[in-house]
Amino acid sequence: MVKMKKQRKDLMKQNFENKENICPGYYYYDSKLAITTEELQDLYRFTRWGRSRSLEQIEKMLEGTSMCFSVRYNGKLVAFCRILTDFVFRGSLWDILVHPDHQGKGLGSSLLRYALGHPSIRSVPIIVTYTSELIEFMCKLGFETRDGLLILQRRPIEYS
Repeated sequence: MVKMKKQRKDLMKQNFENKENICPGYYYYDSKLAITTEELQDLYRFTRWGRSRSLEQIEKMLEGTSMCFSVRYNGKLVAFCRILTDFVFRGSLWDILVHPDHQGKGLGSSLLRYALGHPSIRSVPIIVTYTSELIEFMCKLGFETRDGLLILQRRPIEYS
């Protein structure tokens, strides 16, 4: 645990290429090592669809995730998203989370600009996401709805 905290501290990111994208006082990270399963589970509890995720499921999910992006304020995890990608042709954006106390401050937009503008991600030509709650927000960031998107849903969203 001490080693992980040191690694997490070493991963601190406070600068974008474009400084206007950051929220002052918030620290941005681009690594799975910057979060713990326990604090991510705590952030999921504010969602309708992720509150039932166990620590074991979250750990396995993180292992299979290409990149994680997170934001801390006063040392506490306050925002998170993740991307699954081949780093060449396609990517999918998942689990966009901002703690309710930090919503409405531009943090979600800032986190997504950070993630989508990351050097490993910005050249990927197609990024897809699925949301029923953030459509208007995502469209403001350049996403658009498209016909032809298909989904195989094996269980209700609130359990996945």
